[in-house]
Amino acid sequence: MGIAADIIVLVVTAFVCGLIMQRLRQPLILGYILAGILLGQQTGGITIHEIHDIELLAEIGVALLLFALGLEFSYKDLRPVKMIAFFGTPLQIGLTILLGMGIGKMLGWDLVASVWFGALISLSSTMVLLKTLMNQGWMGTLSSKVMIGMLIVQDLAVVPMMILLPLLNDPAAGLPALSFALLKAIIFLGCMFFLGTKMLPILLRSIVALGSRELFLLAVIAIGLGIGYATYLVGLSFAFGAFVAGMVLTESDYGHQALSDVIPLRDVFGLLFFASVGMLLDPHFFVTHIWTVLLLVFLVTVGKATIFALIARLFRYGNVIPIAVGLGLFQIGEFTFVLARIGLSSGSISTELYNLVLTTAVMTMLLTPMLSGQTARIYEFKKRHVPREPLQTMNFESDDITNHVLIAGGGRVGMQIARILHKLHIPFVIIELDQRLVEMAKEAGFNVIFGDAGQEVVLQAANASGAVLLVVTIPGVVVSQAIIRNTRLLNADIQVVARLADTDFKDIFAKLQVRDLVYPELEAGLEMTRQSLLHLGLPVQEVHQYTEPLRQEFLQQEDQDEQLLQQYKTLAQLRTAEQGFDLEWFRVQESSALLGQSLADAQIRTRTGASVVGVLRDGRMESNPGPDFCLQKKDLVAVIGSSTARASFNSLLTQSTGMEKPAVQVVV
Repeated sequence: MGIAADIIVLVVTAFVCGLIMQRLRQPLILGYILAGILLGQQTGGITIHEIHDIELLAEIGVALLLFALGLEFSYKDLRPVKMIAFFGTPLQIGLTILLGMGIGKMLGWDLVASVWFGALISLSSTMVLLKTLMNQGWMGTLSSKVMIGMLIVQDLAVVPMMILLPLLNDPAAGLPALSFALLKAIIFLGCMFFLGTKMLPILLRSIVALGSRELFLLAVIAIGLGIGYATYLVGLSFAFGAFVAGMVLTESDYGHQALSDVIPLRDVFGLLFFASVGMLLDPHFFVTHIWTVLLLVFLVTVGKATIFALIARLFRYGNVIPIAVGLGLFQIGEFTFVLARIGLSSGSISTELYNLVLTTAVMTMLLTPMLSGQTARIYEFKKRHVPREPLQTMNFESDDITNHVLIAGGGRVGMQIARILHKLHIPFVIIELDQRLVEMAKEAGFNVIFGDAGQEVVLQAANASGAVLLVVTIPGVVVSQAIIRNTRLLNADIQVVARLADTDFKDIFAKLQVRDLVYPELEAGLEMTRQSLLHLGLPVQEVHQYTEPLRQEFLQQEDQDEQLLQQYKTLAQLRTAEQGFDLEWFRVQESSALLGQSLADAQIRTRTGASVVGVLRDGRMESNPGPDFCLQKKDLVAVIGSSTARASFNSLLTQSTGMEKPAVQVVV
């Protein structure tokens, strides 16, 4: 079967190795690399015969990786940490290249090999970091946003590195080539962003109009790989063109769907790429060079961790963040494999250096979860021996607020809660990481802290020990855990209301003794059911008779607190009783006969049997209007009464000298 048999064996082996890595809580790419090692020609046993053909297919994997990276790129993700991302990351790459040059000089390498080594180790692993953050519960924290922001810019730096590094072989001859390459890249980018942003959306819109998902997928792949091949024909990188195509597509209305369709294909071809990397790793090389490898692992780990921590401090990030960033980003990343392959194929680096880099990269990836897990211990040690850094609060002082509500998350939900508490004169503090949301809360005059609600120092600044209630509006389960756990360390008696997006995680909150949970999917489902039944003509009271028991049944199944459940039942009964009045809203049209008439002159109660209980005008509510109240156009009139009485009122409201349209009825 030739290459088909090789691919089948490779996929099956990669699946088994990936399953093992998943059980060990390691990134799947390590399993793919392990599969490549096992099937490589250096290990014996079952061997892939058509390695060169696999490598050719792996080039498509590289292009799809960068195409998906372009589709995923969003300036919005970088906005909260834009300074350290855009300015700190290039500084980190430069310092790491200098570190690599120093290591190379110490080991007797030439200048070109040393620069290549520094560039290769300057990149960190997005896949390894994300997996580590999710497992350790750091996703959503400020330190995680700093790390992800720097990783995005690192990934973007891969593209110019792919163009520049091969030119180091002959710097004198490479200068004109570099200038020409940069000129071609600028012209290509200009054409892509001018023509691509105009033509590609039109093309995709016409494909979408055909209604075929298969054609849409083929169109997306054709755009990514086709533009990549076009850049290759003009002398630029195949992967560079694919990346630019992704960046152009992400600005269209179809970027999200394109990304979701590409991801499975990217993962399959990515498997081939990482497996091909593993095929070039030689276990015998590791054994014979073990001390050199261990030395490189030590120098890279300590050197990169120090550089990242110092840059975090330089950009005024304090407390736990420099430690978390240093221990999270010290590893060598997956895009290093892409650059290393280019260096090997262009003759820029030797096979020995290639194996040293790849072996070191795999070992630093394996070390990441273990070392990153020591962040909390190191931070505790630091707090005991280094004076604590003050945290800025806005619109309040920590000592001046007590018996207040802590709102973890200042998004739409958090701000709604804050506005109601503000109207009720109930003290509260918002803790938020997004600077834009912090500024909005600050302008509204709310008490707010910029920080991670899962960090003890932030909770202390919010005087969590004196709070009476914690409201966690953040949907992430892992982040919510950290917030609740650390708040309870400062205030064991605090009550907690949390948001739960998936009921599968209710046991996690049960272990934290949090029983007051809000289920957004339940409420959305019931509200959509309610609206659907109303549109089908069912009376409001009958709709409530169907929906409210469903909610109560669900809460009983979720083992809610009995007292809270009883209170909710009372509220539901009051709401149902309110709807029992058969209240409906009607809008007064411009030609209604009731315009300008007082309620007394209109004799609405006498003529229809209905009663006007409220009028909404220009956003202001007039409750129980008196007999002298006059109706105006566009008023929303609240009427109660029997269905016959409300129908009579509607007929009266639509009477006019020339009116043929019925009054607009608004059901609530």
